[in-house]
Amino acid sequence: MTNRTTVHVMRHGQVLNPHGLLYGRLPGFGLSELGHTMAQRMAEHWRDEPLTHLRCSPLQRARETMAPSAQAHPELEVVVDDRLIEAANVFEGKVFGKRNAALFDPRMFWAMRNPLRPSWGEPYTQIAERMLAAITDAARAAGDGGTALVVSHQLPIYIARRAVEGRSFVHDPRRRGTTLCSVTSFVFDSDRPVRVDYAEHIPDLLPVSTSSGKFRVGT
Repeated sequence: MTNRTTVHVMRHGQVLNPHGLLYGRLPGFGLSELGHTMAQRMAEHWRDEPLTHLRCSPLQRARETMAPSAQAHPELEVVVDDRLIEAANVFEGKVFGKRNAALFDPRMFWAMRNPLRPSWGEPYTQIAERMLAAITDAARAAGDGGTALVVSHQLPIYIARRAVEGRSFVHDPRRRGTTLCSVTSFVFDSDRPVRVDYAEHIPDLLPVSTSSGKFRVGT
């Protein structure tokens, strides 16, 4: 690539999750009514953008978030990429309760023994590797100087960003700063990401619990 290519990686919209499960990769978790509104508003944002490639996580919430934007660009097919999926987590399917009280259950302590890896799920290094491979392939598919739109999930997006910025993967989950439908943009030069930008285009739709970027189970 001789001209800079941009890959916009958008987080999915709000999920319908009345029981507060950590849904992870579980099937059947689509967008809430607000989530669909978010997806539609983002489609309006992307409508006049010169997108040249679309790529998406296989999970329902990501596909539903991508759908309105894809409809606004009927000339492009959506590539479903398994590498963009949510991170694996041993707590998947559990209800954490108010203030994540379940984490203080002694039966969970072994899974939390090493937050640097982390021991409760997919290693950060593995997340970074697969995400950057998918994002790089999206840049190549977008073409020299093109623009790709990708839909993925909070933790994978955040880890990819920290990898490009050369920052440690260890972090406080409450301060990921990757709100619902936020956009983390990776700018490529000569097949290599050289800059990362971040934007929130629909702040008026963000629930109070996530507008500051703080992590909350079930969102």
